Amino acid sequence: MADGDIVLGANQYGKAECRLVRIDRDTPVHRITDLTVTAQLRGDFTACHTDGDNSQVVATDTQKNTLYAFAREHGIATPETFLMTFGSHFVEEFTWVTGGRWEAQAHAWDRIVTGDGEHDHSFVRRGDEVRTTVVQKDGDATWVVSGLSGCTVLKSTGSEFSGFPRDRYTTLAETDDRIMATSVTAWWRYAPETQAELEELDFDRLYDAVRAVLLATFAEVHSLALQQTLFAMGRRVLEDHPEIAEIRLSCPNKHHFLVDLAPFGLDNPGEVFFAADRPYGLIQATITREGQPEVPQAWATVPAFA
Repeated sequence: MADGDIVLGANQYGKAECRLVRIDRDTPVHRITDLTVTAQLRGDFTACHTDGDNSQVVATDTQKNTLYAFAREHGIATPETFLMTFGSHFVEEFTWVTGGRWEAQAHAWDRIVTGDGEHDHSFVRRGDEVRTTVVQKDGDATWVVSGLSGCTVLKSTGSEFSGFPRDRYTTLAETDDRIMATSVTAWWRYAPETQAELEELDFDRLYDAVRAVLLATFAEVHSLALQQTLFAMGRRVLEDHPEIAEIRLSCPNKHHFLVDLAPFGLDNPGEVFFAADRPYGLIQATITREGQPEVPQAWATVPAFA
């Protein structure tokens, strides 16, 4: 190759958004796992791109079939452990596959409550919130980044915004009492980087604990700005969980504007609002520990800040 020649750069391929539902029927109380899985392989696929040589291309249909077979053979304890098992198969089975990316969105279902309590085998889907996981492998290294999205929260007081600079284009009034609402997207990277160490983690417990910390901090912090609340949420997660190396948060402001009812002869003491969907403030940050080395490989292809 000479300088200026056109060559293939970084690439990956696989089967996107496979819908997978598994029902565990080992006891009369059934358990449902509902995932949307995307699988992508990385390795030596140059000949396919340049010459149409498919001899080292594991068909995306094969990847899809393997997904469903593994769900039957191995079960799904957690999205994290399932994706690590699923991804390891391709690295171990095909010598030219050097790594990959496997993502799952877990859609939550709650048990329907009847007069007799929670029903054994009837469920109701829970809103827009999803649990997210991305597993990436490169040789012997494995990275797990977990999180959540679509978690909409609101506090009706305990939030203010003032002291910001003003110029000729500033019309926003300062306030010491406002509604603060956002839809939280969070990603956190687990510190271990070998599959054996990662498999020792209790991912379900950690997910529930991190989610609870994020929600409790949002509720408890008297907010002077969404930025302050966001940092406090991330800081408390890291303080409580040494297993987590860093956390990224993306929080759009879901603005609520007080409606002027004066034309109708009515006052409005902070009770009636117009909920606007756009435009909106978008607050994003990474919270980490001092001296923590960056690991860009773990975040490759994880949705970046907009």
